[in-house]
Amino acid sequence: MIDFTFLADTMLKLLAALPTTLTLFFTSLALGLTLSLGIVSLRVSRWPLLSYPARFYIMLFRGTPLLIQMFLIYYGLGQFPAIRDSFAWVVLRSPYGCAVVSLALCTAGYTAEIIRGGLLSVPHGQIEAGLAIGMSRWTLLRRIIAPVTLRQALPAYSTEAVLLVKSTALASLVTVWDVTGVAQQIIQRTYRTMEVFACAAVIYLLLNFLIVRAIGWLEHRLTPHLRERPHGPGAALATDTASPSPE
Repeated sequence: MIDFTFLADTMLKLLAALPTTLTLFFTSLALGLTLSLGIVSLRVSRWPLLSYPARFYIMLFRGTPLLIQMFLIYYGLGQFPAIRDSFAWVVLRSPYGCAVVSLALCTAGYTAEIIRGGLLSVPHGQIEAGLAIGMSRWTLLRRIIAPVTLRQALPAYSTEAVLLVKSTALASLVTVWDVTGVAQQIIQRTYRTMEVFACAAVIYLLLNFLIVRAIGWLEHRLTPHLRERPHGPGAALATDTASPSPE
């Protein structure tokens, strides 16, 4: 029989650890997005001295497992006296700080490529038209390049955000007590793996659903031309009727 009392108690304990998971996610997402903007600006540079380091960064963090990156940051960096004596040690001396840094560095590599793909999708004719009417580089970026890039990158970025939520579960391996970490603690005491991980899976599922819906809403708001387009079987007929007939 299903022990609803145990499930309810487990769910409450996991929800108490949800703020840790959320702060891990949002902090890593913000830091990764900020870092990715700098990386992609170097990646699209025509100068090899700027573009090749960015390419190497992207290859490194996309080509190695996140778990190994996290272990190297958590267990490895503290072995160097230069790190322990630097300002970075304020962050890297705590498991939470190491988890945030590793998640941010990893997602920055993926996000940089997503943004670069959005940049490449901007029609070159629109850029030439903006320059032809006298737009400055900043105005061109703000009015043409950035909106088109954002609209094109959002679908892929929503996938990256979902993957980042699931990646926060790895922080429990460096003693960060998020939802997964608390779930492992409960399992160690009760040996009820199925029920505990089922509750954790429900939390992650609902969290990812909300993230996908939020990004989908933002994408919908940024595409008014798609919202105003008629749909349904009579859409083509309505369009043909509304268009003037040639004289």
